[in-house]
Amino acid sequence: MQARLAALAALAAALLAVAVFVATLFTSPLGVAVAVVALVVAGGCAWIALTRSGPARMLALVAVTAAVAAVIAALYLGGAGRGILVFVVALGLFTAASRSARRRTRPARRMPARQPSRPRAARSSTRAVLLMNPKSGGGKVERFHLADEARQRGIEPIELRPGDDLRTLATHAIGAARAIGMAGGDGSQALVAAVAMAHSVPYVCVPAGTRNDLALDLGLDRDNVVGALDGFTDGVERQIDVGLVNGRLFVNNVSLGAYAEIVRSDAYRDAKVETMERMLPELLRPGAKPLDLRFADGEGRPHKTAQLVMVSNNPYRLDRLAGGGSRPRLDTGELGIVAVEIRSATEAAALFALEAVGRGRDFSGWLEWSAPNFTVESDSAVATGIDGEAVLVAPPLRFEIVPQGLTVLLPPSAVGLSPVALTPGLSRATVKELRGEARTGSDDPAP
Repeated sequence: MQARLAALAALAAALLAVAVFVATLFTSPLGVAVAVVALVVAGGCAWIALTRSGPARMLALVAVTAAVAAVIAALYLGGAGRGILVFVVALGLFTAASRSARRRTRPARRMPARQPSRPRAARSSTRAVLLMNPKSGGGKVERFHLADEARQRGIEPIELRPGDDLRTLATHAIGAARAIGMAGGDGSQALVAAVAMAHSVPYVCVPAGTRNDLALDLGLDRDNVVGALDGFTDGVERQIDVGLVNGRLFVNNVSLGAYAEIVRSDAYRDAKVETMERMLPELLRPGAKPLDLRFADGEGRPHKTAQLVMVSNNPYRLDRLAGGGSRPRLDTGELGIVAVEIRSATEAAALFALEAVGRGRDFSGWLEWSAPNFTVESDSAVATGIDGEAVLVAPPLRFEIVPQGLTVLLPPSAVGLSPVALTPGLSRATVKELRGEARTGSDDPAP
């Protein structure tokens, strides 16, 4: 019943948002038009601020501020301010209600029942192991007393110390364990997950890193670090895909191009923002040396370069380059591939103008497709960011997906779906699904 009410509330909010948007277009067309033009100008100036230094950057930042102010003024003076406010509130209500409806109906469909899996059935050991990186996430391991919390649950904690090789430590620790987990960032998660997959042992992700993108897309509460330990004791099993690049496992994505070059810098770890501000102008400025990244796109057309290539373990839902996005599913059996090629300063301005309004995918140099494998050629070693870790990889770079290659154990409290899966946006498909949930009105798990 609660799912049905939530679905009905979401549909009502969607109708209100559409009605207000149409009314605003008719009552204040000039204000809306001026606001759109100002947003385009803001996007172009943002690009200049990002790729220039000195006075040019300062002037561009001033122009961005002025353009944003023009947007607000145009909407307010044009009489559209109240309508835009109601529109934003309606979208917020739609987001909250649709997420509630999908949370109550979708997780049970997507997550297997709590039955022992093949690996657990094959192992009689009751030993569970948690590896911990005490430096990850600003010291979350110590802050949340993870070692003590693990022992209270019968889990053996093993702390990564200076000089230890994490893969070797995990290989020695796994022994006859029935489950192994990692408390750390995504790079550490990938290394231990590779060991777990190689030994057919279920894996537990404990979000003790900074971003914890894998935990996000698994539907874990990234703020409830201790709660993730319940995956060891009362875990809900789920099979997910993993990606490989030249045999190395990644759980999130591999980035090539400008971002990978920045991650490679020795200064990046201690000063991420400052390093990015310093290096981006050189990497993206007009006339910069093209990156040697050769590949064929989803239609088989060859490309000799790109400013950015991202290959992910299952496709991300991306509307813009900034923000990262998340993945609706981790079991599609395909890689997600995004490549962006900027050929001129004009195209760069166009891209960032589209980024400003959340329409980055409409850029002419934006390529996006899915495939079970993908190859990138180059004449020299390629700088990559593998789950955020800087790695030089010898060409050719051969990417592949391993369908349902890893068994993960989620705590019973986990939603089991990423935010983008819970709230995919105000689209025809979403409305159709909500209509179906409103008609059936059942909170019972689907088969």
